[in-house]
Amino acid sequence: MKLIISLVLSMLFVTEISGQIDSLQNRSDTLQGRSYLIQNVKRDGVTMPEVEIKEVTVVARPTVAQRSQYRKYERLITNIKRVYPYALIVRRRLTEVNDNLRKIENEKDRKAYMKSLEKDIFAEYEGDMRQMTITQGRLLIKLIDRETQNTSFELIRDYRGKFAAVFWQGIARIFGTNLKEVYDPYGEDALIEAIINEVEAGRL
Repeated sequence: MKLIISLVLSMLFVTEISGQIDSLQNRSDTLQGRSYLIQNVKRDGVTMPEVEIKEVTVVARPTVAQRSQYRKYERLITNIKRVYPYALIVRRRLTEVNDNLRKIENEKDRKAYMKSLEKDIFAEYEGDMRQMTITQGRLLIKLIDRETQNTSFELIRDYRGKFAAVFWQGIARIFGTNLKEVYDPYGEDALIEAIINEVEAGRL
């Protein structure tokens, strides 16, 4: 109680409310557009002036560990915004490729189409891919699985053959990535899923 009274009195002095306390019952004082309703309240046999103030939330200074976790969270948001558009491109391109392949019956023509498509994709996106970090690359592999329901290994195997898939999986392993990584929105990738939902909703 003494602490509450001290806080109220300190606020009164800081805001420089004029007048005698004993004449302030049910009176509004205005200071630069602010209005405070002060009233005498009797508690435990003692009558003191009180004013209702807004609730103040006091938050402890974050620890080193908390700051580190927050920085990781911010980096994850940045990386998702960087690579998520490419996962959407892969999904769109995959739909187009499947539609076109259904129209091509000759195996030789299908291979020629895939070779031409690969050349065009490299020309368009190779520069962007080379600028990605290893962390962003691993994230993209997971998001491709999210958008296509196929791991990157499965996509390479289905469209380029098993040998190519094994070859590129070996290269990926050298750089600490795995083309067989599966997206788990309800497990280890739950935070990624939550961030994507926020991004899609325009809140991030």
